[in-house]
Amino acid sequence: MPKLNLLRDSGGGASEHSTATRAPNSVVGVAILIAAEMIFFGGLITAFLVLRASAIFWPPPDQPRLPALITAINTVILLASGLTMRMAVIGVQRGESIAFVRRIGITALLGSIFLLVQGIEWLRLIAHGLRVAQGVYGGLFTTIISVHGLHVFGGLVALMIVTMRARQGRCTLAAIGSVEACALYWMFVVAVWPVLYVLVYLS
Repeated sequence: MPKLNLLRDSGGGASEHSTATRAPNSVVGVAILIAAEMIFFGGLITAFLVLRASAIFWPPPDQPRLPALITAINTVILLASGLTMRMAVIGVQRGESIAFVRRIGITALLGSIFLLVQGIEWLRLIAHGLRVAQGVYGGLFTTIISVHGLHVFGGLVALMIVTMRARQGRCTLAAIGSVEACALYWMFVVAVWPVLYVLVYLS
């Protein structure tokens, strides 16, 4: 199976050891970003729970019911993309170029399907009366779902960039850090969605 072009530092064993044991700067940067994003999503979830606890009727009678079933199927699609992303990382670590490009391409496809379905369902909810201006419920729901959608879109852009670099044979040992950083970000996007689904769609 064709291998990725993995270039190692020729300066000696100490350099190779430090490269192998120290997390790449890109991964550390994404980890810090994720920590901040967790606080941000935590604030949104807390606000939603406070609103839920103080409401007499939930959802409000004048708001449309949320599409729980189709969103559950869409959730499975996004979770599947997390699995293919993990397999893509394994491929790049082993230097398997074809497997890596194929798996990350599947990841991007699954993520795109998720985003497309979410967009269609969102437009349907708007057509049925879900509006930001009609109350806190509509505004908070729109904020939570749209913010996550933006994160998915950002992850898809990163996946496309990594895929293009791999196709051009630019996945050196140093660039593997960017692949792992992209995977870490995507795993966060995947992991946070089931929490949002249960709290927002099933509560």
